[in-house]
Amino acid sequence: MSLSVPSAPGVKSARTRGASAIDFKSATTGVAAKAMRNELNKMVAEVKDPVQRRVFDLEMQSFFSLFNRYLVEKAKHEVIDWDKIQPLAPELVPSYSSLPETNDTSILEKLVVLKLNGGLGTTMGLSGSPKSAIEVRDGMTFLDLSVRQIEHLNEVNKTNVPFILMNSFNTDDETQRIIQKYANHNIQILTFNQSRYPRVGKESLLPVPRSATSDKSQWYPPGHGDIFDAIGNSGLLDKLLEAGKKYMFVSNVDNLGADVDLKILKHLVDSQCEFLAELTDKTKADVKGGTLINYEGTVRLLEIAQVPSEHVEDFKSIRKFKYFNTNSIYIDLEALKRVMDTEGMELDIIINNKIADDGTPVIQLETAMGAAIKHFRNAHGINVPRSRFLPVKACSDLLLITSDLYSLEHGKLVMNPQRMFAQTPVVKLGDTFKKIRDFNKRFRTVPNILELDHLTVSGDVWFGRNITLRGTVIIVANEGSRIDLPDGSILENKLVSGNVSIIDH
Repeated sequence: MSLSVPSAPGVKSARTRGASAIDFKSATTGVAAKAMRNELNKMVAEVKDPVQRRVFDLEMQSFFSLFNRYLVEKAKHEVIDWDKIQPLAPELVPSYSSLPETNDTSILEKLVVLKLNGGLGTTMGLSGSPKSAIEVRDGMTFLDLSVRQIEHLNEVNKTNVPFILMNSFNTDDETQRIIQKYANHNIQILTFNQSRYPRVGKESLLPVPRSATSDKSQWYPPGHGDIFDAIGNSGLLDKLLEAGKKYMFVSNVDNLGADVDLKILKHLVDSQCEFLAELTDKTKADVKGGTLINYEGTVRLLEIAQVPSEHVEDFKSIRKFKYFNTNSIYIDLEALKRVMDTEGMELDIIINNKIADDGTPVIQLETAMGAAIKHFRNAHGINVPRSRFLPVKACSDLLLITSDLYSLEHGKLVMNPQRMFAQTPVVKLGDTFKKIRDFNKRFRTVPNILELDHLTVSGDVWFGRNITLRGTVIIVANEGSRIDLPDGSILENKLVSGNVSIIDH
């Protein structure tokens, strides 16, 4: 199927006298869209295998739809009207603690669990490997822990909840190799790939790759908002519905707190909610996180990238926006099928500016999964405890989840009951701890942090064995200095500076 440019109303001939700036922009938009369409059609036509051509064609159609919307919105210069933004009414964010207890496991027969597995562990020093392959606790990876959670759920409830991984072209090969080890486990694992979109030249507005087989670096996975197109295009959505599945729980593979919870599932059914988003209380560490808002009577996701610069501080306010989006959602699959077959998904576009390997400025058009909430009936949020949001984005997070703050129970991290505060400590490790390899070298063993409130470490710092950190601890090795903390050290409310003097803080 060839791609076509949706007709743009109000686009006048370039020869029309007195054409306004907006007419010029609209005409330019039409030209750019036509040029992009021609390039994409050329790439599709060159794919010889009919099955591969069909898959690639569907991806390019989805990409072209997104690109065309980007051009139209850019021409109109539409921005969000800050005065129309309101926090959600309390009834649209019920508290997890207000949900009734339940032992009803019948819903599990209709449930599937999906983990977003498209990211690499690059920021933590594992280039080329899926982030889910990072060892996080007791020799187990994110993937191991997720599999253990579902396996335990199936064993205890004598059910068969399928486990789905949405991979990207960056993670699929390695993930397929890894999941072979679960062949004899009590779990059904399904996989599909999110789309592969072409990077776009910022100046040319043309695709960077010239063919479907162009180098990997010229393509990108277009954010988790692509889940809806990808699961539909793969045929998996129809297969799940045919198998009698109705609900899908989706979360990031690195969120070790996002497990199946019967109370939330019962609320999903009882409230006839088609899309439910887990939110948690915002802290100073989360002020940049997206949140749900009321926008002209509709529940919408608001990301910091959409906020006009003069209102960024308002957006970060904990008073106005109390919660942030954890990216754990529940979707009614029948409703998803209805939306995709009728109106389709028009998710807010996130423009990600990048520099290609050859120095050329490029753009990546991405979308966020939570933005789909506006398309569903009875959609709302639920305020969950922080224990359901335990992401690992950096080695600072790794320190927390490998410490004595948590224990492992059937693949789930459980807070140590001896921890006196509900909040986890704030941990800020400097650049010398950025990569996992360095993290493992600099901590002979992970410190005891049960009574820690805040830890900041900067510079060339090395930790011995069995160190205990309590209260607020700040350790700064100035440039050219090295700090070695001896085995068995106990630091409580201390500032350790570059000359290794220890003073009360």
